[in-house]
Amino acid sequence: MNSNKNSSRRRQDSKSSKPKATKRNFKPNTKKVEKKEESTGVRLNKYIANSGICSRREADTFIKHGSVEVNGNLVTEMGYKVQPNDVVKFDGTTISPEQKKYILLNKPKNYITTMDDDRGRKTVMDLIANASKERIYPVGRLDRNTTGLLLFTNDGDLAKKLTHPKHNVRKLYHASLDRKLDLKDLEKLRGDVIIEGRKVFIDAVSYVDGQPKTEVGIEIHSGRNRIVRKIFEHIGYKVVKLDRVIFAELNKKNLPRGRWRELTKQEVINLQMK
Repeated sequence: MNSNKNSSRRRQDSKSSKPKATKRNFKPNTKKVEKKEESTGVRLNKYIANSGICSRREADTFIKHGSVEVNGNLVTEMGYKVQPNDVVKFDGTTISPEQKKYILLNKPKNYITTMDDDRGRKTVMDLIANASKERIYPVGRLDRNTTGLLLFTNDGDLAKKLTHPKHNVRKLYHASLDRKLDLKDLEKLRGDVIIEGRKVFIDAVSYVDGQPKTEVGIEIHSGRNRIVRKIFEHIGYKVVKLDRVIFAELNKKNLPRGRWRELTKQEVINLQMK
């Protein structure tokens, strides 16, 4: 009898130990949940930049100097994560991220690609003044006499991606030259071209179908300043007109010179997937 009782107690003790194992199994799951929670939210400097106040780098300086409060508490910590229901104040004023905007302009001549100009010249911002209440910026540049497609957005991540050479964003230009382009010079552009000591990658170049030999299409993904004009100057030609007809697969269809339009949702998705 005693033996049976002891055996019964051992079985009960064995059963009572199982919850401890369950508890040990539960702890790692708790850590995983906590780790996931820590990874959510938006970095405070990005949140401020998305609100149109300043750039991320400038936001870091403002945070460091005590210009930002979250839920009534001063935050000077770099990398602080803002959660969806947090109230963020910048210099005492509540801020919130702007809605992302994407505007495509068919730029005319005699407008410079800058936010403003201290010499009073016309800027591309004059052309899109009524396009968005959010503060949007041009993606890349077109020089004053170059026409064609120019994208504006307040989506800093997308703008950075579209201007970085490693993403091979397609840019197709129609160049009108001061004289007919000799075939031998066209072939030179299909080889190695060195401009200012650096190789330029020309993806494609050809005469424009049905046009005089002064009209040339050239596709590049470099973002260097005035690079198309420099390419033709390198082989002894002057560009008298330059028009960007494709940018990141966006085209000028139904977009007259000097006019703008918003990108469609599908166009935004296509750009983000590049």
